[in-house]
Amino acid sequence: MLDATTRSGGTATATPPVPATELVPTEFATAPTGPAARWTRALLSPWCRFSLLVSLLVSAGATVLLLEPQKLLADGWPPQLNGAAASVVFAVAYGLCTVAFVPRPLLNLAAGALFGSQLGLGASLGGTVLGAGIAFGLGRMLGQDALRPLLRGRWLTAADGQLSRHGFRSMMAARLFPGVPFWAANYCASVSRMGWFPFLLATGLGSIPNTAAYVVAGARASAPTSPAFLIAMAFIALPALAGAIIAWRKRHHFRDR
Repeated sequence: MLDATTRSGGTATATPPVPATELVPTEFATAPTGPAARWTRALLSPWCRFSLLVSLLVSAGATVLLLEPQKLLADGWPPQLNGAAASVVFAVAYGLCTVAFVPRPLLNLAAGALFGSQLGLGASLGGTVLGAGIAFGLGRMLGQDALRPLLRGRWLTAADGQLSRHGFRSMMAARLFPGVPFWAANYCASVSRMGWFPFLLATGLGSIPNTAAYVVAGARASAPTSPAFLIAMAFIALPALAGAIIAWRKRHHFRDR
């Protein structure tokens, strides 16, 4: 068959043949084979990464049970560390301890007892955001791909949709009202499609009231009848009561979904 150039009287130019390899779509190209490639695919598979996450969390929990770092923070703090440097070290230790399931109230009380109200609050909030970021990153990298296909239940689907569409508002509520464990909120958010910035911002802002109350209580623990201690205890009790009331009133709403 003649091309357009030949029909118009010009000189025919033959088009060079396309190599057969270029006609094969990229997605149908043969994947690398061999033991190294198979091991790489197995190690990067979602369930292998999720197993690594579970192993890390179990190891962290076991380390906490054996070493009890909360006692080290409260009773065995190095005397050569003081001031801002000590608060930074405490914040890093705080963050790692929260990843290892150490309860935040104990760490907040220790921060108040060690550094007082102002410096202790700064160290606790820094450790809170750090620990939440570490947990969120671990869950996002190692657990999201394996767990998202399992979100088929009514409650799980509703929670995932709420966190994915209204991440900042949902995380603020989880941080302001006690009842949702700190680690549970972190890993649930990591499995959802919530972004990093809304998660960390809501964690930092939403943790201020509860954290401040515990830090002040720890700083004033030696004077349990002082107004500051009593106000701090009220700020600890009132959000818990408000959260219980809201959960009781919303129980039918969640049951019907």
